[in-house]
Amino acid sequence: MSEGRVVGVDVGGTSTRALAVELDGTLVGRGRSGGGNPNSHPPELAAKRVAESVREALGDGGSARACLLGMAGESKFTDPEIVGLFEATLRQVGVTCRIDVVSDTEVAFASATAEPNGTIVLGGTGAAAARIVDHRQERWVDGWGWLLGDEGSGYWIGREAVRCALRTLQAGEAPGPLAQAVLTEALPTSSGLDKRTINRLITAVNAEPPIRLARFASMVSTLAETDPLAGEIVARAAEHLAAHALTARDPGEQTPVVLAGSVIGPDSPVGRALRATLSAKISAPILFAPDCAVGAAWLAALSVAGPDAPRPKV
Repeated sequence: MSEGRVVGVDVGGTSTRALAVELDGTLVGRGRSGGGNPNSHPPELAAKRVAESVREALGDGGSARACLLGMAGESKFTDPEIVGLFEATLRQVGVTCRIDVVSDTEVAFASATAEPNGTIVLGGTGAAAARIVDHRQERWVDGWGWLLGDEGSGYWIGREAVRCALRTLQAGEAPGPLAQAVLTEALPTSSGLDKRTINRLITAVNAEPPIRLARFASMVSTLAETDPLAGEIVARAAEHLAAHALTARDPGEQTPVVLAGSVIGPDSPVGRALRATLSAKISAPILFAPDCAVGAAWLAALSVAGPDAPRPKV
């Protein structure tokens, strides 16, 4: 096998993680930095953070034969200025090879299985599903962002929690555990319930960036087993995500389904419900993605060493 090392980067909106490995799969190093997605941060800052994580993974004076970035909204790299900025910044930390950018769905799927084909479901702040063919995204479902879609996502779940609270108040009912948790979070200085509570809640939520609604999702997970309204939201979220997965797959397909993201982790209520829903509808392995940087590093190795490149030994 060819000599050298490669680096793969899982570029997120809140954090960036890099993994450098030898072509035999041996771990070289790890790196971490803040959010490096240029869709979420100023491009100069995003590029700087990606370069920081790569430099830490490779070590001072390290070089790479391949560098692969996995991120949501990779279409941003159709802009030559963005491409040039990231290339120039990475050159400063010793990356002189070609830089490939792929979808976060591809690195997440590759992190969980060596199979080249299957389905990936992403459930984090946003939500999407994709069909993977020969390690690349072929078919994409949802992932349209908070305004147009992302059904079953952390944003969607948080919004539903607030809507449940509003419906409870408008009906003149006493808030249950979920509605009370929403009110406590959104109106921490409130002195109690009165006729203006509905308006205060609407005003407080609308005064923040819409994506901030995702913070209410954790309340739904915590209360899923004790509050019927929270349990109903969890069930509907799982149904939406399962529908995304089934839409992405071909009928009768038996390739693996990989679940990735904090909302659908193995210990989360939505993850458990989603796994149960999918298991009842398809006959295929259902896996959870570990560190997506592992998938990025392996895809980088495949681009150099071909299909026999071993998976990273981490």
